[in-house]
Amino acid sequence: MSTLHTDPSVTADGRAASAGTAAHGVHHVARDHCLAPSRTADAPTGGARYGRMFPGLPVLRGDTAALEAAGQPGGVCACEAPGPTADDRDDARNAAGWPFFGQLVAHDITADRSPVGPHADVAELRNARSPKLNLEMVYGDGPVGHPYLYDVTDPARMLLGADGWDVPRNSQGVALIGDPRDDVHLFINQLHVALLHAHNGLVGRLRADGVADDTVFDEARRALTWHYQWIVAHDLLPRAAEPELVDDVLGNGGRWFAPRPGEAFLPLEFADAAYRYGHGQIRHTYRLAPDGGAVPLFPDLVGFGPVPPEHRLDLARIIDLPGRPAAQRAKRLDGTLPASLIGLPRQVTGEVTDGAYRSLAVRDLLRGAATGLPAGEAVAQAMGVPPLRPDEIGAPWPDGTPLWFYVLREACCRGDGERLGPVGGRIVTEVLLGLLRADPASYLAADPSWQPTLPRSGERFGLADLLVFAEAERDGRT
Repeated sequence: MSTLHTDPSVTADGRAASAGTAAHGVHHVARDHCLAPSRTADAPTGGARYGRMFPGLPVLRGDTAALEAAGQPGGVCACEAPGPTADDRDDARNAAGWPFFGQLVAHDITADRSPVGPHADVAELRNARSPKLNLEMVYGDGPVGHPYLYDVTDPARMLLGADGWDVPRNSQGVALIGDPRDDVHLFINQLHVALLHAHNGLVGRLRADGVADDTVFDEARRALTWHYQWIVAHDLLPRAAEPELVDDVLGNGGRWFAPRPGEAFLPLEFADAAYRYGHGQIRHTYRLAPDGGAVPLFPDLVGFGPVPPEHRLDLARIIDLPGRPAAQRAKRLDGTLPASLIGLPRQVTGEVTDGAYRSLAVRDLLRGAATGLPAGEAVAQAMGVPPLRPDEIGAPWPDGTPLWFYVLREACCRGDGERLGPVGGRIVTEVLLGLLRADPASYLAADPSWQPTLPRSGERFGLADLLVFAEAERDGRT
């Protein structure tokens, strides 16, 4: 059997401690698209660093054939074939849109555009995004650096499609946005559109409050960014992990990830395993209207082109909005991915020579092996957490469980399928809050007592309130 592995020991600050070991046999290169179109290998010209949360743990040596088999149809990572009720039996408590909001966050903080194979030198990997929750995928380099993102008649405002229901596009239908991955499917496109409307709504509010035109863009950008950061800390994370864990990290900082201001990096245990938990929350089919039929995410709702009128999305279909019928629910976390993600369309993967790379599960498993991640059991032991039992893992991994799959099974067995368990929850919470603390411009670092200023429907501001504000701007009600 051929194996897929690297051994690029990287210290916690991202420096290479030793060269990667050579792999044996024939290997395929696993490109990490994360539901993205083809990307060039030489795109990053600098960027931020990747590193390790647990640099002393041994690399899990993965068997390529076994990893590919696990992620293909019929494998342990594939849901059963979808039937008339298959999408109803695994409803979670959280609404269906939360993994897509999580995908937006991922696009904001990480974009590794290099192909990763068994000889990957992790010390050379570069993140084409700054490791900050700063809405870089919305604002780009601002009105001067990326003027095509802005309204030429009013550069303080973001440019939108002609009817306000889509992102702006060029004459060939290509999205004019800060990150093309935000156009990969309908739901992330519509959340991106909502952020554009929210920014424009804030510009209007600030002007009404007397803010001068020479500062209104910067003030609106800061306001939207801080509201977004608040949502990550106080709405997304308590849904993804145990609220008590989130409160502990908010109050006391991280145990395994606490970069100093200005020294943030992306841990591979987060980027290539734990934060990919959202793939396991995506459903096979969705309804775009209460009385409409259910359609697969892929290929029916694939993006990379204008949003047709029949796909104009009521955001209340994917996020619970006040005063509206309940949204569809996310899929429960159980270690499996739906058929839409096990057989990704060509528009997402590009041309592949090995059919296994149509599967996002295969890509996730091979990505973790290529970047030399430790076994999930090893991370649990390092944290002092009782590891999952073999019967809880539910699949034979004789040398240890790939961290990505371990996080999903831990969520199933220790989080009741609703939220991450102690290993996955700790990694995701510490990294996201650690990135906020390491960014001097974030609300958590600059003004931790700050509270959202936009209207809220309940005791605490959340994503639903931001979306309601965005809808009001789109409909001319702000």
